[in-house]
Amino acid sequence: MAKKAYAVAATLAVAAVALSGCSSSGSSDNSLDGTPKGTITVLTNRTDRVKDGTYKKYAEAFQKKYPGTTVKFQALDGYDDAMKTRLNGTKYGDVLMIPAQVKPSQFSQFFVPLGKTSDFEKTYQWTQKATFDGKQYGISVGGAANGMIYNKKVFKEAGITTLPKSESEWIDDLKLIKSKTSAIPYYTNYKDGWPLGQANGNIGAITNDVQAQITMAENPAPWTKGTDIYALDSLVFETVKAGLSEPDPLSTDWETSKTDFASGKIAAMSLGSWAVSQMQAAADKVGASKDDIGYMAWPSNKDGKQYAITDGDYSQAISKHSTNKATALAWIKFFTADSGAAENEGMINAVVGAKQPGYVTDLTDAGVTLITPALAPEGKDSLLKDTANEAGIDLFGQVYRQKLIDVARGAADGTKDSYFAQLNDKWAAAVKKLGSK
Repeated sequence: MAKKAYAVAATLAVAAVALSGCSSSGSSDNSLDGTPKGTITVLTNRTDRVKDGTYKKYAEAFQKKYPGTTVKFQALDGYDDAMKTRLNGTKYGDVLMIPAQVKPSQFSQFFVPLGKTSDFEKTYQWTQKATFDGKQYGISVGGAANGMIYNKKVFKEAGITTLPKSESEWIDDLKLIKSKTSAIPYYTNYKDGWPLGQANGNIGAITNDVQAQITMAENPAPWTKGTDIYALDSLVFETVKAGLSEPDPLSTDWETSKTDFASGKIAAMSLGSWAVSQMQAAADKVGASKDDIGYMAWPSNKDGKQYAITDGDYSQAISKHSTNKATALAWIKFFTADSGAAENEGMINAVVGAKQPGYVTDLTDAGVTLITPALAPEGKDSLLKDTANEAGIDLFGQVYRQKLIDVARGAADGTKDSYFAQLNDKWAAAVKKLGSK
């Protein structure tokens, strides 16, 4: 699987892991306000960008701006798992991405507060991902939108001039694509599996609910018409049932799908906007136009209005044990605003007012309102993940949605209603059990 920006899906809830942390106050012999100088070590999950020299170029640009500084990188495979061990000691670099398992209430154990969140949110987006008790502990490396990637050329050939805003319009459009072009209308990437979880980045967009993950976690029957997850899974089910997806889902292939999409053999896929840059690169390989790569909101609306979730990826923070905090902060701000990293990865720049990628313009030009998930209430940070685990439903995996597709294509017994009823029964039992604790 190719690297997909910094995290697989920025909006996914994660389980908190017990971390002892180090109770010492960390280094206090230098402040954030000092002059950037000396050496810092930056921890990252981007093994690919360290190996291909991209990060070296960022470091060279930083060192040119701040003479006398040096930036070293430690790239970690399986970043979050690797950090479980690191955070129980003191050697986790000067700058690091806040691991998913660290709860907001634990931030002060490991990281230096950068200042008041009320000040940082004037300059940066997605500050809610790295704040606690009014203090800001990190700045996002960039963000992404969620929806559907589509081939504009194929849609035009099918005579589609207005993007679908409902499940029924979506089905009608895909039928046009099937009848008027040679493209596969919708590609599930069933065999690779992980792309099936990408749809969940849209939780909240259907209902315009910035607390949608908590709403779902506390709902004993979320697979009921009118909810986010119902809309997402219903659309996938009806698409497959109508024969509008790949004919043999057992033989799908992610890498091949990129060139097939770019060349117009596939019309649409459910992927986060991180995929836009990869599809554009694939277009270069096959001699297709990058301009054919389009991005749309999930085919849904609330009272006639469409919404799309944008959310930040990993946030960079400063270790409490750094002895070069001023340089560490300078690096974080440089990397976010001036390195070009977000743009190179096709991400939304975290700086408020920065020039944004074309897919953001695609969404806003289509009248889509961009919304950002709100910070989960204290104690509910991992509630959706906990509920899914208790229910035995791999909400952010692939098995339950592969079963959905199997039922839809007649490879497994059941109907949409019967399968949703099974999911609701499991979910209700989990909600009841967790609510009694």
